[in-house]
Amino acid sequence: MKKIILAATVFLAILTGGVLQGDTVKFVTYGEHGAVGDGITDDFEAIIKAHAAANEAGLPVKADAGKTYYIGDVRGTAVIQTDTDWTDARFIIDDSKVTVENRSHHIFRISSKLPSSRITTIASLKKSQPKLDMSLPQAALIDVTDNTTRRFIRFGANQNSGSVQSDIFVVDKDGNVDISTPIIWDFDTVSSMTAYPIDPETLTVKGGHFTRIANQAESRYTYYARGISITRSNVAVDGIYHVITGEGEHGAPYGGFITVSRCTNVLIQNSIFSGHKTYVTIGSAGTPVSMGTYDLDVNRANNVTFKNCKQTNSIHDNTYWGIFGSNFSKNLTFDTVEFSRFDAHQGVTNATIKNSVLGHQGINLIGHGTFLLENTKVTGGNLINLRSDYGSTFEGEVIIRNSEFLPRNGVQSDAVLIGGNNSGQHNFGYTCYMPRKITIEGLIINDANHSNNYQGPKIFANFNNANRSEDYVQPFPYVLTEEVIIKDLTIKSGKLLITSTNPFMFRNVKVTVLR
Repeated sequence: MKKIILAATVFLAILTGGVLQGDTVKFVTYGEHGAVGDGITDDFEAIIKAHAAANEAGLPVKADAGKTYYIGDVRGTAVIQTDTDWTDARFIIDDSKVTVENRSHHIFRISSKLPSSRITTIASLKKSQPKLDMSLPQAALIDVTDNTTRRFIRFGANQNSGSVQSDIFVVDKDGNVDISTPIIWDFDTVSSMTAYPIDPETLTVKGGHFTRIANQAESRYTYYARGISITRSNVAVDGIYHVITGEGEHGAPYGGFITVSRCTNVLIQNSIFSGHKTYVTIGSAGTPVSMGTYDLDVNRANNVTFKNCKQTNSIHDNTYWGIFGSNFSKNLTFDTVEFSRFDAHQGVTNATIKNSVLGHQGINLIGHGTFLLENTKVTGGNLINLRSDYGSTFEGEVIIRNSEFLPRNGVQSDAVLIGGNNSGQHNFGYTCYMPRKITIEGLIINDANHSNNYQGPKIFANFNNANRSEDYVQPFPYVLTEEVIIKDLTIKSGKLLITSTNPFMFRNVKVTVLR
């Protein structure tokens, strides 16, 4: 009889994907901790308890197939520290009645069991420094700040006094800095430094259909979280579906259904997300502004890849805000995605977009290192927009290869490859650079639909209309591109490529066309 029971248990383990330990299938379910799964009963406390039990026992979690879990206005977060399979289960996240006190809580947080540690032995750092004089138990992501220096002093309708200088980079246990995550600033003063250990094994979260019932709050910058936060290194998220319902005439913005921060090596793949409706408020300059609201957000993280992902609403519908935003991050990759936007808000160091399609908000870029655009179709206003509110700065190199630019998705418009603006009159907290070198190879400019007075596509926008003679004074000089190399360019309108409508400003840029 025992052999028959054991055989049945093994069959159940295979059937359900459970882990067999001895004679028992070992995984944790929400149902065994009290979740009803009828889509009406609030199951959040049971979900929290299930993950807490799984974390304690070191067991995976498996959602009950076919169930619908309702999550309402309940304080707390379900902490995920073991593999989780949400199967085909559905989750309803109801933000329509969430109180102010609870709006900033995440529903799930994927976190490490390894504790972070403060580093107090290092007083300063130098840009591109190869090694730190310290040792750690294992490799870690370092987060460092200098509270005496401010960067990213924003200009325009959302003007502000900037952010304290910060950086993230990866070190091994002996303090050697990973060359793909260089230190980008001098830190004359280290105000704080924290090491976040890198888990050696990958934690996987997969499946799950999430429906968010949108908040009905006043349209102000009171950001909602209520999603999935990833703060653990080496995480794979696979097959998540997120849709939004209930958006009305007003609402507060979202910081991201998935947010990634203070970690490295995160892969999000085979998933579908949703853009949020754009609402308007009054900005810090006293004028109306559209509020940024995101489904995907990366902050102070390294090596984050989105692969084979799409969004539910049209990437060309400008009533929805761009789906992706990032700050202070390194080595970001889009691979085979169809999103409305890529945005490096307060800077990225090294980024790649390949095999993809980008919609109405296109590519918004500032930062350092190398930006690679390859085998991708861009349908925004510019092929690449260097964000003018942060000085249109990218200290590094841009490579554009085998891609297509369809300005404004075919609506009659100008065609500008590199857009932006910098008057040289504002202190952004750093010297502003255009990409030192731009290489364009195999680009198609689909500008066939143009106005009668269209002159032709431009490499550069008119970055500063006042800068038209040697007499122009820039208290904060803008360092321009040194060289542009072009090969195999196709212009659908048949017109010639123009350097800029402000030839004086770009008079010293070397443009080489290879045959």
